[in-house]
Amino acid sequence: MSMEARLADITTLPVDAIVNAANENLMPGEGVSGAIHEAAGPELLEACRRIGHCPPGWAVITSAFALPARFVVHAVGPRWQGGNHDERELLALAYKHALEVAHNNRCESVALPAIGAGLAGFPVNEAAVIAVTVVRDALEREGFLEEVIFACNTEAELDAFHEAMGVVPS
Repeated sequence: MSMEARLADITTLPVDAIVNAANENLMPGEGVSGAIHEAAGPELLEACRRIGHCPPGWAVITSAFALPARFVVHAVGPRWQGGNHDERELLALAYKHALEVAHNNRCESVALPAIGAGLAGFPVNEAAVIAVTVVRDALEREGFLEEVIFACNTEAELDAFHEAMGVVPS
């Protein structure tokens, strides 16, 4: 079982599932969500329209269509509102439910973005600690999950995930 963070375009990773940092209506937005929808093709938008809605802290799954992954897990993280509106708990739940959905679909490898740390404003260092904690717990449990990749968009995200994982930069 492995967990790593790397600078990567999540839409190019050949894993069983990639996780989309989705909004509640599952429509393409800016950032990771927009890139995933663009790379997957119009069928992803239609699949998301059929599902319709997903509340913060939860996740749903679709086919990945034109992406190299088999599935897209759409996890809805919270918008950062200063930290006093259950944002940490909702972010942990979003990661937990994303991994559970992947597990339930027999995924062995999953790529995750820094959910909430982009346009939703979650502090990246806090988001990374929450993500790494949830992933470590998931990897320790019996299941299908063998490989988790944190696909970071920036050096700052990568540094935050490495710090949360206790990785010493080389």
